[in-house]
Amino acid sequence: MTEAQPGYPGEVTAGANVTVITRGAGVIGEQQHALAELASGGVPAALAAADPTLWGQGAESEAAIRLGWLRAPHASRALLAEIGGLAAQARADGLDHVVLAGMGGSSLAPEVITRTAGVPLTVLDTTDPHQVATVLADRLDRTLVVVSSKSGSTVETDSHRRIFEAAFARLGLSGPDLARRFVAVTDPGSPLEQIAQEAGYRVVLADPEVGGRYSALTAFGLVPSGLAGVQVGELLDDAEAALAELPLAEGNPALALGAALGGYAADGFDKVVLADCNSGLTGFGDWAEQLIAESTGKQGRGLLPVVVGSEDAPGFSPGPGLHLIGLGQPGDSPVNTAVSGPLGAQFLIWEYAIAVAGRLLGINPFDQPNVAESKENTQKLLEAGPLPVGEPAFIDQAVAVYADADVLRGAGDLPGVLDALLWSLPADGYLAIMAYLDRLGDGAAALLRDRLAARTTRPVTFGWGPRFLHSTGQYHKGGPQSGVFLQVTGAVREDVQVPGQPFTLGRLQLAQALGDLGALRGRGRPAVRLHLLDRSAGLSQLLAAAGTGGGATGQGTGDVA
Repeated sequence: MTEAQPGYPGEVTAGANVTVITRGAGVIGEQQHALAELASGGVPAALAAADPTLWGQGAESEAAIRLGWLRAPHASRALLAEIGGLAAQARADGLDHVVLAGMGGSSLAPEVITRTAGVPLTVLDTTDPHQVATVLADRLDRTLVVVSSKSGSTVETDSHRRIFEAAFARLGLSGPDLARRFVAVTDPGSPLEQIAQEAGYRVVLADPEVGGRYSALTAFGLVPSGLAGVQVGELLDDAEAALAELPLAEGNPALALGAALGGYAADGFDKVVLADCNSGLTGFGDWAEQLIAESTGKQGRGLLPVVVGSEDAPGFSPGPGLHLIGLGQPGDSPVNTAVSGPLGAQFLIWEYAIAVAGRLLGINPFDQPNVAESKENTQKLLEAGPLPVGEPAFIDQAVAVYADADVLRGAGDLPGVLDALLWSLPADGYLAIMAYLDRLGDGAAALLRDRLAARTTRPVTFGWGPRFLHSTGQYHKGGPQSGVFLQVTGAVREDVQVPGQPFTLGRLQLAQALGDLGALRGRGRPAVRLHLLDRSAGLSQLLAAAGTGGGATGQGTGDVA
């Protein structure tokens, strides 16, 4: 395997508004080999024409109903007038605080769109009762809720809907006045469509032939963004400019990116490290993370996305199996692939590229066979009575440690636990941090990634739970048997009851954490749960422990510093 270094010659593929540059003999060589294979097979034109046979017979039936994203730059223009009318009505009703209740593909694209445009949008993609309570207390009298779910049965989103209905009722709203506080975005015939119609909500139906993670340029991405105040037609303009290049075997940035991703992975570089290099696309890595992980992480293989803050962040340096991707215009950092262009075009380019990479990897990029597993585990736990939290291996001040003895390797304090996890990393492995906490109030938890990444040569990822279950959760369970997992949960000070359901948000959140933990351990994947008995004190203690090495002993390949 070869690694790109600064100063290597670059291969440039420039389209109408997106440019892809690859650097280094290794990635260029594998990319060119893949491009030749794709061109000889007629893949560019076939994919642009939505040919469902490109991923093999086993994937054909799924692909046949999942390629609608290719027509989205044109088809979604029909939504613009409807979005404009909804936004005008919201302004007339004095509703200037837009809350999006959605998970995964229903929330990640609108968050990127609005943050990039500098337009405020409150995103609820959590079951943490503290975070939900904070949003409930913020301008409720001026709030419009967008309830967004492709299936129409997402438990998190359904819980948010119920909670907001009850909150608006406490303000004295009922009938049409209450209904005007909601807009539902869902697929035709879904349970949410029926609920919304019966309640009198305004409903926007999405294209049912687009999967959630490919839905950025459909109603799921455009409706909440447009209601928040983004001129979403510009996204479609930029995507349409890139659309004409998709059938081409040359001068096609989307094909070049897909060939670099899939081709370089064939050379062992299957850890895709994404750094923002002054792209101007705020949070784009988080959206790409779901697209990459959920599309490719299955059948024991796939591309692991690792999102870092910038090219200066810990972990963004050449290493075994790492494909370094700069979003924007990188400087002198050792980037293998750089991608630049406007947001609407990049949505389309990356969707196409991951579809191409899926073909090169022999993977169906449109299913997510392991996502349902944790959902089913959660439902069983909710129905079974008291949650099986088990007994902690030990308690270190404000943190209770839950893990098997073979994972702890004799550790008796928190620094030792983190050392044990880092020493457990295999040569081709990664550490995944999964925080079931308040993204607003416990935001410092995200610092764990950089602190632990600075102590190992292996990739370290971070995800907020349960949001990551709709994203990297697929890779965790369907990808290679090389992950080591650190789950962080926290004590609930004040819970929120879900109206009409026999559970609170706190119980749902913990059931989701335990359900996913059970799925990981059932596959023999090393996992530790750290429970913060006091969130503030426990998080401070954990961050301090992450920044210092303990005294763990034992052989390992994690290269602990």
